Amino acid sequence: MTYLADVATLARKDLLLELRSRDTVPAMLLFVVSTLVVFNFALPADAGTDAAYGLLWIALLFTALLGLTRAFLAERDQRILDALVLTPCDRSAIWLGKGVAVFAFLVLAEAVALPAFGIFFAPVTAEVVAAVLLADVGLAAVGTLLAAMAAASRARELLLPLLFLPLVIPVVVGGVGASIAADPARYLGFLVLYDLVFAILSWASFEYVVTE
Repeated sequence: MTYLADVATLARKDLLLELRSRDTVPAMLLFVVSTLVVFNFALPADAGTDAAYGLLWIALLFTALLGLTRAFLAERDQRILDALVLTPCDRSAIWLGKGVAVFAFLVLAEAVALPAFGIFFAPVTAEVVAAVLLADVGLAAVGTLLAAMAAASRARELLLPLLFLPLVIPVVVGGVGASIAADPARYLGFLVLYDLVFAILSWASFEYVVTE
């Protein structure tokens, strides 16, 4: 119970900071909606829905990257990451609490992005919603770990995309496949497997990342 209480406290801290500052989620919303509007005018009328779903996943991926670049902004600017590491709690709770907050930010952004996609391009099916939620878990798990690594670097704005984008290519593949395939179940299963493997790896390695 102590571990879960620590996670809840850390996640609540990030959510309250965002509620007061409104720095991350509005930027994510503006980016993803603007991107979909541009794609709506740029995509040819005869392009079909497959291309539209591909563009949706590209928009969601870079929206997540935008949110992750600000994930450790408060800790970095106020230099409290070291204080968090020294607190008497499991260091993986820092990763999980931050990951829960990042997941919440992604869900809020997609609560606007998916209806906008439905208006501009194609209907949003249950399979698409399931794929997006599963992808959010993987993006938050991997992205939180890499954002913590990049926060300690001077070239953090460059380092995070270089680390993040190659590792989340399977998420895009699984998401697009679940959106357009006749049998989306295998792609959804692939996303579940990705989430499990990378969540465990991120949880186990976060302590060593923040220690270094």
